[in-house]
Amino acid sequence: MAAVVSAAIKANICGDGAMITNTPNNSTEFVRSHVAVSSKFFDLLPNTAVALVIGTVVFWSSAAQSQMLAMTSESNAVASIFREVMPDRGANSNADIDQQTTARSRRQTVQYVTTEAPGTIVVDTPNTYLYFVLGGGKAIRYGIGVGREGFTWSGVKTIERKSEWPDWTPPAEMLQRQPYLPRFMAGGPGNPLGARAMYLSGTVYRIHGTNAPDTIGKRVSSGCIRMLNDDVIDLYGRAQVGSKVVVLPMERRHFAQSTFTH
Repeated sequence: MAAVVSAAIKANICGDGAMITNTPNNSTEFVRSHVAVSSKFFDLLPNTAVALVIGTVVFWSSAAQSQMLAMTSESNAVASIFREVMPDRGANSNADIDQQTTARSRRQTVQYVTTEAPGTIVVDTPNTYLYFVLGGGKAIRYGIGVGREGFTWSGVKTIERKSEWPDWTPPAEMLQRQPYLPRFMAGGPGNPLGARAMYLSGTVYRIHGTNAPDTIGKRVSSGCIRMLNDDVIDLYGRAQVGSKVVVLPMERRHFAQSTFTH
């Protein structure tokens, strides 16, 4: 091996074109120096590979983080639009209702003279009250929100079905008026249908909860009857599928005696 290396060295040409005529000792030093350089090169390979791997990971991590930040910003922008349309104040928050409205809308048992059978629901649209008839001249009265001008209705219906924390799919006519609304929203505290919904037969209307308690006592809906979540949960437990629902017209004011019994 040493002889081959020595011969190769002797046959090499220097940069100035002179033939190499180094002594054997010089040849040995030349080989040693090249072997040392090669060893250092191979020693550097693992470190270089590690550096390349780390650099690649850092690059892709930075790219992924930038993409996630962009997606988060976009999601936040979309969410902010829907918060303006459907404010999310929590499932049972009444913080936005002033004291006067709270007193007027508070659930209570009252004297109520009616020919309707116990278990009937009477929606007093012009006075924004809902009565659950108990019988014996009494009813439970709830504050409600009703349809805004042009969206009130009246009639006799029944509860067709009931749902806890219902999903919301806006009807086509609502999407035509408000195209920015979501096409579907899963049930939960941020859902505008609130904690419970009772669907009225032959209509698109419901008696349901709300995520906007400050709208109780007002005329703001598209025809549905909205209640505080605590109240709709209470009514949900009393009303049955098939229960009669009487919705009074806006033109008729129903003056019921409101003597509190408890």
